[in-house]
Amino acid sequence: MQNYPRIELEKLKNYSMCFGCGQDNPIGLKLKFTWDGNTAHAEFTPGENHQGWAGYIHGGVTAALLDESIGWAALFAGFHSVTARMETRYRKMIPIGKPIRLTCTITKQTSRLLETAAKIVSQDGTLMAEATSTQFIVSPHDENENRDA
Repeated sequence: MQNYPRIELEKLKNYSMCFGCGQDNPIGLKLKFTWDGNTAHAEFTPGENHQGWAGYIHGGVTAALLDESIGWAALFAGFHSVTARMETRYRKMIPIGKPIRLTCTITKQTSRLLETAAKIVSQDGTLMAEATSTQFIVSPHDENENRDA
């Protein structure tokens, strides 16, 4: 049996300052996700402050978009999780000023882990970037739980 680390995080009730989705975070991405019962969806238009090479989104911002998609797929499916591993494939440079679509689905679930697949596509459906991840499911801290179990 694999020994997983014990992670305790307080479940957030207010995501307003989250870098990815927080609507009150002045430097955040302000993403808004929807759920169709299987897939998390969002649209985003990168601006000049998201660029790396002139005219194109920074790779770190691309990874943040994918990671946020992953987090929302888990959350919509009823899980609080943290990213244990994420592998990102950059397919095309993403231009700033043009809308993109983000999607993520859960591809596998165990008692402690989720596996996901996230994508960024252009408005015409061209695959721009994709990621797979392993998410560690975080349980809420329970004062009555045996911490040594």
